[in-house]
Amino acid sequence: MSETSTKPYFMRAIYEWCTDNGFTPYLAVKVFGGAKVPMEFVRNGEIVLNISFGATSGLKMGNDAVTFNARFGGVSREIYVPVANVQAVYASENGQGMAFELDSTTSTDGETLDTPAPTRPSLGLAAIGSKVETEDKVVPAVSVDGSQKKFEKPTLKIIK
Repeated sequence: MSETSTKPYFMRAIYEWCTDNGFTPYLAVKVFGGAKVPMEFVRNGEIVLNISFGATSGLKMGNDAVTFNARFGGVSREIYVPVANVQAVYASENGQGMAFELDSTTSTDGETLDTPAPTRPSLGLAAIGSKVETEDKVVPAVSVDGSQKKFEKPTLKIIK
């Protein structure tokens, strides 16, 4: 039996965190394959969707896809987004959330994706990917007075 991906669980957790804190959860989606979204709002193969309670009807965030109904230009549309297409879930107010690598370079229809080189997420987004980046670059640490201290590897500081 194959292991279930952690991606849909992280997506649901960030959605719940957004709603618990009064933020508006947004879903950044790469449109390819089985994604069913209003194409007139797609820019550069991507769309950002407001998935808040007030903007959607019947939101279901399953392990395979996110489905809901929403109004676009006053017209109700049925939205279907495979989990593989989700690039990020974040709060619109502060940009905090989580970014994901796309699951593969080929869609479920066999369509080849033109995915750009991996980029680091903007501040406030935690990146989740299947590849482990190992950068052993050593950077000098600088003290308050401007003199150099010992050389240290870069570290990640979590700010709450």
